[in-house]
This record gives sequence, structure tokens and C-alpha cells, in this order.
Amino acid sequence: MVVIDSPIAPPTVSPHRQTLVLDIRGMKCAGCVQAVEKQLSRVEGVLSATVNLVTEVAVVTAEADRVTAEGLVDQVKRAGFEGTVRQVESPLVDLQSWVNRQQTEQRQQKWRLGVAIGLLLFSSLGHLKHLGWLTLPVLSDLWFHALLATLTLVGPARSIFLEGWQGLRRLTPNMNTLVALGSGSAYLASLVALAWPQLGWECFFDEPVMLLSFILLGRTLEQRARFQATRALRSLVQLQPTVARLIADPGQVQIAQAGVQVPASYLQVGDWVQVLPGEKIPADAEVVLGESSVDESMLTGESTPVTKQPGERVAAGTLNQTGSLVLQVTGTGQHTLLAQMVQLVETAQARKAPVQGLADAIAGYFTYGILGLALITFLFWYGFGLAHWPGVMGTVLGMAHRGHTMTMASSHLLVSLKLAIAVMVVACPCALGLATPTAILVGSGLGAEQGLLIRGADSLEALHQVDWVIFDKTGTLTQGRPEVTEVVTLQPDLQPGELLQLAATLETGARHPLALALAAAATQQGIDLLPARDWENHPGLGLKAQVTWRGETAPVALGNDRWIAQQGVELEPDQRQPAEELGARGQTILYLSVAGRLLGLIALADRLRPEAIEVVEAIQRQGLGVTLLTGDCAAVAQAIAEQIHLSPDQVQAEMSPQAKLEQVQQLQQQGHRVALVGDGINDAPALAQADVGISLRSGTDIAVETADVILMTDHLSDLVAVLKLSQATVAKIRQNLTWAFAYNLVMIPLAAGLLLPTLGIGLSPVLAAGLMAASSVTVVVNSLSLGWGTDRWRGEQTPSDP
Repeated sequence: MVVIDSPIAPPTVSPHRQTLVLDIRGMKCAGCVQAVEKQLSRVEGVLSATVNLVTEVAVVTAEADRVTAEGLVDQVKRAGFEGTVRQVESPLVDLQSWVNRQQTEQRQQKWRLGVAIGLLLFSSLGHLKHLGWLTLPVLSDLWFHALLATLTLVGPARSIFLEGWQGLRRLTPNMNTLVALGSGSAYLASLVALAWPQLGWECFFDEPVMLLSFILLGRTLEQRARFQATRALRSLVQLQPTVARLIADPGQVQIAQAGVQVPASYLQVGDWVQVLPGEKIPADAEVVLGESSVDESMLTGESTPVTKQPGERVAAGTLNQTGSLVLQVTGTGQHTLLAQMVQLVETAQARKAPVQGLADAIAGYFTYGILGLALITFLFWYGFGLAHWPGVMGTVLGMAHRGHTMTMASSHLLVSLKLAIAVMVVACPCALGLATPTAILVGSGLGAEQGLLIRGADSLEALHQVDWVIFDKTGTLTQGRPEVTEVVTLQPDLQPGELLQLAATLETGARHPLALALAAAATQQGIDLLPARDWENHPGLGLKAQVTWRGETAPVALGNDRWIAQQGVELEPDQRQPAEELGARGQTILYLSVAGRLLGLIALADRLRPEAIEVVEAIQRQGLGVTLLTGDCAAVAQAIAEQIHLSPDQVQAEMSPQAKLEQVQQLQQQGHRVALVGDGINDAPALAQADVGISLRSGTDIAVETADVILMTDHLSDLVAVLKLSQATVAKIRQNLTWAFAYNLVMIPLAAGLLLPTLGIGLSPVLAAGLMAASSVTVVVNSLSLGWGTDRWRGEQTPSDP
């Protein structure tokens, strides 16, 4: 069981809900997915259940005290499928088991491919005599073909019949049910004809053999394509480190010291490990000793190695390249960044896009409709159609290349049966079921490879529909690493160092970029912090606390001009002048007061990201609206806006978290689909309200938890890449759904004989099986084409359509 609750995993909706993950085996089509989802949704306490056909995973949101994973597994078994519980203690190990199952399935599929080709070859050679070409001993004998058909049904096609019967018995027929009924009907009719030749029926044992061979061949190709579609998820899972070099005392480590090798799963938080050049980082950790280049491309997609020094973090699965590192473990198992990414990607691939709603609605009744239509087809042609269009018989019988004479009744029965079989076999609920998940699987996988994490298909589709982008300033358009540029004291008895000491004391423990800048400046100057208590933090305004300074404890406030005004401090004109001069140069101004007395101000500057101008211009070229929202003062906001070529009406300054939220709501009320890009605590409400919330990896935990899209590389240019990826993926989904619907709308009437009376065009069961298999393969291959024509999603390249 996996309970999704990690820094980059989808946040739990409430303390009384849990997200459970099950592995499902035995699903073959959209009807199977519907059957499992319905069975799970019937459990009392289940709030939602989504099942992914490609990854064979069910994600269930349920009330924590009313639903158990074991109970859900029982429900899956009642639906006729095999379910196992994903254990929370070792999610990567379980995912590795899933990868192993996929590889085992690949080997089995190769065997089935050989069997399918062999069956097609034997059946084709044995019927060359019907073309007047060649009569082969044994292979052309009717009894040989009866034996071949029997072996096919009880051998490679046995699972089709068993699963088809299980679905029919539970009143949840699926693709296997249709294929089993079609091929089984042909086999039984031929068996009767062989046992009682006086009936005048024709034996066509080649029909079930070739039909099932095409089905097996198509499923083999489909499985191979689906295996390719899971490449990104498999590559993430296989990054999991297996061994670690455990050491006891980091102070005595020498470069040549080997340490003790232990399984990486044995590591605990606080352990010391040594990583030599060429080895994987075994767990999330902090560098204690050494300096090295680390390849993080497998997690972020960024090919340039990152230099790591003492105090910096490294992630499990990344590759140490040049130097020896001593690390202290900070996260293991499911709490590593790698494990969280895997969980996020897998969970995202189980969530469904709204565009799939129609396909799901149809898939639930698809097989019932096909069975009914096949029965109607048989009754129509046997009781009415062949009497009015007798010429049809020659066309249908000619499809099998046979020429011997049958009675009229036998001919009517055979033709009607073949048309009904063709209807059952040509219908393809698989294409409907695979249309969306395969595209999402490939699209989200490509994104994960490039450090673009998207929470689900719904987020991907919403991103495609965005027509307005709102940017936060600090840490988003800017680098998020402001520096103290000037300390201005407004009292004659106050030194700049004392002002900085008070400000750094107030920001103790805070992780906001401005707080980090103040702490860094105080550390650089060797300034010690003061005793403080009773902190009050007001995001977007400032903070205050009781600080002991110069022997007395007094309330100290630090923030913008609005916050200082709320503390009862009035700015005199001579006090405003230095702030206005610094603000005009694009610097952020913080005011500091003690007991209602203004002591001075601190100016900080944050450099614009080098790619910010290009990103904003690229988004506007796509016709999207752009707005800059910031809690900073108007002068700073306007200075940044001028650099990125935004007009004054595209900028709003001194925005509180509530004001940002209201701005998003206002745009939504005007009919816009809004994406908000932010990385701070004060952005979290607006991120949650936006149609799509986008956060950079460097953002605060709450911003990352709230966001729908996470840019792991911390490059703003990836915003353009993720927009392109969403557009291409949604285009593939629509192409797949269009193909799936069009195929069934055209082929089912054609198989039912709609054009036989007028144009003499119809489908034999064998041709119908080939078309059905090709339909599923086409959908999967079209999804795989997302990754064709480009190695990376960054830049101006776009993938080619098939």
C-alpha cells in the first residue's frame, strides 16, 4: 500500500483520506478498466478509483478508517482480475518488480510471436490448394487443420478463452469475450461439419487459426510498443542505487578508504557514506567533505554536471563523476527525491484527462453493444438479407477461397455466421482504452526525462487550454538569491551592523529568499543573533518578534512600508527619500522599527534570471496574456517589468497572498484559463486556485505540493517546454481518440455487411482480426511518435506527427 504523502507527491486532501495503489494484472481493453473501476467504486468509503490500462495500476482515494488495501484486492478478484498491494515500506522495490514483470512479459510475447507466425504459416500453406496452386501432403489434409485449430485453442489462445469466459460469467464482457465467441463459433461450426458431413456444412478450421494468430500477433506488437511507452518510468526505477559505502567517522576518511559496502536499503538518516568517482549517490544526502561534479541529468534532464561542495544537497541515483565525497544521509527509501519522482510520475499516469470522458462512457457499454449487434447481424442475414440479396453469398464465401457446393440452408448459415463473427472480431475497444493512457504515459515520461513533472492527465489537458500566465517575481522571474546592497540607519546612535543584527534575528529559521540574504550578510560580517521570542509572520507584509537588544526586550518589526504603517510608524519625508532613490533602481526595501520607532532600512537586490526576457517574449508570441504579480513595492516591480518588456498595466505590486488569489479568480471569472508560476509560501493560495499551478524545484515545500507542474531543473525556460509538451500530448490524445472512434464507426458497419448488397464489399473474420490488431498497434505507435524527431523538449524543436 502506498499512501501518497511526500514533498513532491500529490498532497493528501484531508487527514481522513488516503491514497492506495494496487497492481492489477489481466486487463486487456477499456472494458476491463471499466469493470475494475466499477468494482472498486462500489466499496463503501471509496471516494474515487482510476485504473491505467498500460501501467496496470489502480489509484484509489478512500476514507482512511473505512477502507483497507486488502479489501480492495478482494474486490479486484471479484471482477475477475489479479490484484496485489503496493507496500509503502519499499515502493521502489515494488516498482522494480513491476519492471521485472514487464520484462518477463516481453520474453513471453516473443514466444507468442513465434507461435503466431508459425500458425499463420502452417494454415496458409495448407490452403494453397484452394487457390489451385499446390497440394501439400498432410498440411492440406482437413484433419490436420482440425488438429491445428484444436491445439491453437487449448495452447497459445487458452488465456483468451479463459479470460473471455470469466468476463462473460461476471456479466462484464471484454475484448477477450468477443474474440473467444468469434473464433469459438467458427471452430464449433467446423467441428460439427467434420463430425456430420451429411449436413452439407463447410469446414473452415483455418478461420479460427488465422483469426487467433492475427490477434496474438497484434497483441505481441502492441505489448512491445506499450513496453517502449513505459521506458521513462522504467529508467527512473532502474536509477535506484543498490549498494552504499558506509563509514564510521567522516573526520578520518582518506581518499583511498573503501568503507564497508552494504545494501543501500539498509541506510538510515544520519548515516555517513563515502562515494567514489563513478559511483551512484546511494541516498539523498548533504555533502560533508570533498568536492565533485555530479551528473543529475537522469533526474533533471540537464546534461551539464553540477559542482557539489560541503553544505550542498545531492539526490539518490545521481552519478558522482570527478571527486570523492563524504555524505550524511538525509533521506532514504520512499523519502528520497527519486522515489518521490517515481511515485509522482506513476500516480500522474493513472489520472485521467477530461477528454477521455466520452471514451470511458462508451467503453462501459461497448462490448454489450457489439454482442447485440453481432446477434442482430446473424439474424438479419439469415432470416432476411440473404433471401433478398442472394449474390452476397458468393462474395462472402469467396473470401475464404473455397469452391465446393453447399446446400442453400448451409450457405445461409455459413454466411450469416461469418458476418456475425466479423462484427465481433473487428470491433476494437482496445483502441479506445489505449488512446489516452498511452499518450499520457509517453508525454509524462518524456517530461520526467527532461525534469518536467506533471501531476496527471487532467493537469496536462488544463495546461494545453491555458491562455493567461501569471508570474511571481522573487525566485521566479528573478534568481531568488537577493543580496543585501545597502544598510541605511535613520538614527544617529545606531550602527549599520546593529540594524542588520536585528533584521537577521527576526528572520531566524525562515527560508524566504530575503531571509536567506539577511542571514548570509550577517554571517559574512560575523554578526551574532540576539535572543528573540513570540514571532508573528504575515506573508506579503512582514514579521515581528520580541527581541532583547541593548539590555531591553521590545517589539521589533521588519517588512515593507505597509507593514511598518500597521505598526503605527509614520515615515517622514526625509526618511522616504533614501527608500525612493533605492527603489527607483529596482531594489527591495525593508523597514525596521523597534517599539514603534523607525530605526532604518535595508536594501536588497535580486538579479533577473538570464532566460526571463526570452521566456516572457516566447509566451506572448503564442498569444497568451502575461501578468506580473509581486508583494514588492511598485518601483521595484516596474523596474523588473521594464527589463522583461511588460507594460505598466501588466504589473501589479504590493500584492498580498489574498490579493494574488483574488487576481486569479478575477481572470477566471472573465473566462480565462490561468496558469500561475510561483515558488513561495505566499503563492500557495493562488497556485491552488489557478487552473494550472507551476512551481520551480527551488520553491518552498508548500508551493511544490500545491503546484500541478514542477520544473525540476529550476530553469524558467522549461515553462515554454512544458507548454509545448502539453500541446503535443493533447494533440496525440485527440488523434488517438479520433482514430479509435472513426475505426469502429467505419469497420463495424462494414463487417456487418452494410456495403455487400450495393458494392459487394465486406470483411472476412480473418481480415477483421488483422484490422482489429492493427488498430490497437496504430494507437500505441502514434503515441510513441511523441518522442520522434527530437531528443529534448527544450528549444524550438517539436516532435513530428506520424
